[in-house]
Amino acid sequence: MREARTPITVNGKTRVSVEEYLCFENQSLEKHEYYKGEVFPLHAEEPVIAYQKRFLTEEEYLAFEDASTQKHEFYKGEVFAMAGASDLHNEIFTNLFSALTSQLKGKPCRPYGSDKRLKITENSLYTYPDISIYCNVKGSVDNSTIISKEPTVLIEILSESTKDYDRGGKFKLYRDIPTLKEYLLVDSETIGVEGFKVNSFHHWELEEFKLLNDNLTIYSLGVTIPLREIYEHTHLLYK
Repeated sequence: MREARTPITVNGKTRVSVEEYLCFENQSLEKHEYYKGEVFPLHAEEPVIAYQKRFLTEEEYLAFEDASTQKHEFYKGEVFAMAGASDLHNEIFTNLFSALTSQLKGKPCRPYGSDKRLKITENSLYTYPDISIYCNVKGSVDNSTIISKEPTVLIEILSESTKDYDRGGKFKLYRDIPTLKEYLLVDSETIGVEGFKVNSFHHWELEEFKLLNDNLTIYSLGVTIPLREIYEHTHLLYK
């Protein structure tokens, strides 16, 4: 976790006007903050000061989060703002979520979007996966606080600002979930899906889907989705 933030360079400049920032932001696939002429990427790893405190209790975080208009992760007492999603991210999400909803209809597993808050009891992380699939949902929900704990599959749509965290630190934390069987990383910069699944030796193994004609298989759900369908209505189909 970093404590100091590093501003980015915009059009070769370390300081820009409000007008230059707005022009840059409207053309960017990522979300950025602007403060006193400097532009900062929105990373999940930047701690947020809440209630004038650097560290919060779990109860304080939940009260803060329920009153906030922005989503935040919580880990070991620290609160981290989550980056906003680009139009491309949302297009990929819509395609994938629609396919999952259709194929899982009538089955005991249900997909949920990024408003579904996940708590990992084993390591104290609270977060919002882009897509989470829960099987036998009734036993997976804490009705008192609307917190879910037992996903079967988690899916993250990668972006420039989150891909290292999603592949590294976040995946390490996700692996502590006893019920998790598969973890999928969907690229938004090029066509490709990284599929991690637990094998018979309880080790995680990787299968990559890189071609437009490939079919993504989610083995624990018995679901197959063409990559062409995942990237429908995006410029990546024509690169």
